[in-house]
Amino acid sequence: MVEYILNLISEKSGALNVLTYLSSRTISSTLTGLLIVLLFGDKFIQIIKKFQFNQNFDGRAPESHKKKDGTPTMGGILIIGSVVLSGLIWGDLSNKYLLLGLACLVGFAIIGFIDDYKKIFSLDSTGLSSTTKIFYQAMVALVVSVILFASSTSPQELEYIVPFFKNISIELGVGFVFLSVFILVGSSNAVNLTDGLDGLAILPVIIITAALGIIAWAAGNVIAAEYLYIPYLATTGELLVLCGALIGAGIGFLWFNAYPAQIFMGDIGSLSMGAFIAFVAIVVRHEIVFAVMSAVFIMEALSVILQVGSFKIRKKRVFKMAPIHHHFELSGWKEPKIIVRFWIITFIFVLIGLSLLKIR
Repeated sequence: MVEYILNLISEKSGALNVLTYLSSRTISSTLTGLLIVLLFGDKFIQIIKKFQFNQNFDGRAPESHKKKDGTPTMGGILIIGSVVLSGLIWGDLSNKYLLLGLACLVGFAIIGFIDDYKKIFSLDSTGLSSTTKIFYQAMVALVVSVILFASSTSPQELEYIVPFFKNISIELGVGFVFLSVFILVGSSNAVNLTDGLDGLAILPVIIITAALGIIAWAAGNVIAAEYLYIPYLATTGELLVLCGALIGAGIGFLWFNAYPAQIFMGDIGSLSMGAFIAFVAIVVRHEIVFAVMSAVFIMEALSVILQVGSFKIRKKRVFKMAPIHHHFELSGWKEPKIIVRFWIITFIFVLIGLSLLKIR
C-alpha cells in the first residue's frame, strides 16, 4: 500500500524513494509486526481473559500440564492480525504471491479459530474432529494450489527441483496441485502438533521463515538465482515483506509465550503459520529443502503417526506419550531444556537446508 501511494507522488524526496525499495519495506514490515504485538500484547491478553478464551486441560499432555489450565489461548489472532496489517501496509498489493500468501494465512487461521472456539466452549473440549479439520484444510489448500497452477506463466513455476543436481528437475504438470495440497496440509498439522510446550513452535517457525524469505528473495533476483542455480521466478521477492512481518510478529509473541507462557497461540496460530511457511516453500520450488529445515516438525508428526499405528496394530506404544516432546517430558527432561534443544536442532537443520542451495 505504501509503495502504491508513493508511486502516485510524481516528485519524491530521497527519503520517500527509499521506502519503495524491497529491503526498506521488509525492514519496515518486520518492525511493524514486532511493535504491534509488543504494544498491544498485554491489552490483548486482558481481552482474551475477559472473554474466557482459556486453555482447558484435556488429558492429552502429562499431568504436569494441569498447572497451565486456564492460561489464555488464541494468541494467534494477534500474530496473524499483525502480519496481515503489516503486509497490507508495506506490501505490493498488485503482487499475486503476496495476496495469495495472505489468503492462505487467513484461510487456515479461520479453520484454527473454529477449532479453538469449539475446544474452549464445547463440553468434550476436542474441537473439530481430525477428519473435519483435514477436509477444510484440504479445501483451502486446493484453492491456493489451483490458483498457483492456473496463474503460472512459465514451466519453472511448476517444476520439482532435485537437490545436488544443477540441471535436474521434474515437470509435475497437474501433479503440482496434489503435491502442494499434501505439503500445505502436512506442514499445517505438523506445526500444530509441535505447539505443545511454551515457545516450542514459534521460534522454529521464525527461523524457517527467515530462511525461506532469503530463498524467495534469491529466486526473484536474476543474478542471485543464476549464481545459486535455482529457477528465476520474477516477483517472488515480494514474499520477503510477508516473511518479515511474520518474523517480527513471532518475535513479539515469543515475549509473552516464552516459558512460563502468559498466552498460547492456539490452533489459529499454529495451523496458519504452518501453512504459510509451506506456501512460501512451494512458490520458490524448494519443497525438499523445506522438509530438511522442518526436521523438528516432521519428527513431531511422525511420532504421532508411529504411536497411533503401533497401538492399533500391536496394541503397544512406541513412546511414553506423543508427540515426542511429551515423551521427553515423561523421561525426566525439564520443559525449558526440551524447548531450547528443539530450537537448536531447528537451527542446525535450517543451516543444512540452506547449504543445499549451493551443493549442486
